Amino acid sequence: MHTPVRIGLTGGIGSGKSTVAQILADLGAAVIDADAISRSLTLAGGLAMPEVLAAFGADMVLPDGAMNRQAMRTKVFAHPDSKRQLEAIIHPWVARLIQEKAQHAAESGKKCIVYDIPLLVESIARWRGQLDQIWVVDCAPDTQVQRVVARSGLTPAEVAQIMAQQATREQRLACADVVIYNQDLDLAGLKRLVHEKAADFGL
Repeated sequence: MHTPVRIGLTGGIGSGKSTVAQILADLGAAVIDADAISRSLTLAGGLAMPEVLAAFGADMVLPDGAMNRQAMRTKVFAHPDSKRQLEAIIHPWVARLIQEKAQHAAESGKKCIVYDIPLLVESIARWRGQLDQIWVVDCAPDTQVQRVVARSGLTPAEVAQIMAQQATREQRLACADVVIYNQDLDLAGLKRLVHEKAADFGL
């Protein structure tokens, strides 16, 4: 079986990481979205919901059977132990499903597997040995704020709060093998840059 190149893709909120992931997918890479997997686990019928219900009770479950995200956010913000408890349920499921998707991509002959992991730098010890390259999508912090405010309706203070919970720009860049500097680029310029980097491994 051909061994695909394994890229870890990360970047702060508003950096353009999701756009880069889509460009790589359009080039034929298999993109595994850790966030999407995590969210799917706590939807109605999600694989993690029996454990969430057992650990946290019916207060954290909506009538349709999905996790009550708003209530859970409030709970884990106030109680770090609850955050750890939730992560202990979710993270093993995410790891298992990522592994299954990667196996399937490799078996189907994909040249490149992109692991789209927002908190890659925060869990670098776990990931470094599984990846051939780490790509960081980077831009100035004030650009991140402007982009997120424009698309989400959040206030600059709310965006700053989210950014404060993520790795710093310096921490991300210190882990990077490849930096996609998405500061003053339009979509065509970003595509050109990603295509250049991706050509190095045959995409």
